[in-house]
Amino acid sequence: MLRSLKIPPALLMLIAMLVTACATTQLTSVWKDQGYQKRPAMYMIISVDSNPVTRKFFEDEFAGQIKARGTEAIASYTVLAEDHQEDPAAIAEVVAKLGADAVLITRVASKNNAPVRAPKTLYNPVPYSPKWQDYYGHDNTSIYPPGIIAGEGVTDMETRMYEAVDVKMVWSASSETEIGGSYQQRIKGYIDVMVKTMARQGLLGR
Repeated sequence: MLRSLKIPPALLMLIAMLVTACATTQLTSVWKDQGYQKRPAMYMIISVDSNPVTRKFFEDEFAGQIKARGTEAIASYTVLAEDHQEDPAAIAEVVAKLGADAVLITRVASKNNAPVRAPKTLYNPVPYSPKWQDYYGHDNTSIYPPGIIAGEGVTDMETRMYEAVDVKMVWSASSETEIGGSYQQRIKGYIDVMVKTMARQGLLGR
């Protein structure tokens, strides 16, 4: 006779906490310039975010995951003065000085604060920006806005890759993230999806 398995209440609570703490990210679109066959040796990471705390965490995490795959990456906030972090000309100067091959820019495209599907708030969507300076200057909505609480809402985010010298877009990916847990968990999950996608398309080592 089979005996029923009894799970301690404390373990059930822990499992529930882990499940609700997750933030699921799903790709909605990916594009790559088929004429671009390079693998950059150095990326400049830029998070278009009005919140300095989440911006720094995002850039550090993205740079760290890229470095873990054998490619150099620099968080923009570490090489730009505070008052120049939203100055495209200053960023371009630093990119050239450091010799970065590509610029990776991430921004919020839209968000829905409701726990159910509902019309989203769009943040000046940019279907195509021939230069990264134009794309960067569009919006700086926080990646983790104060109005969004754990377990509620969906955010559409996009990351675009621009060649540093020609300043043209060569790769982009958009995703939808269901919000849950801390902003650290949410950001790590998003970046993990982006980095794996970049690796599959030959932009990073596997």
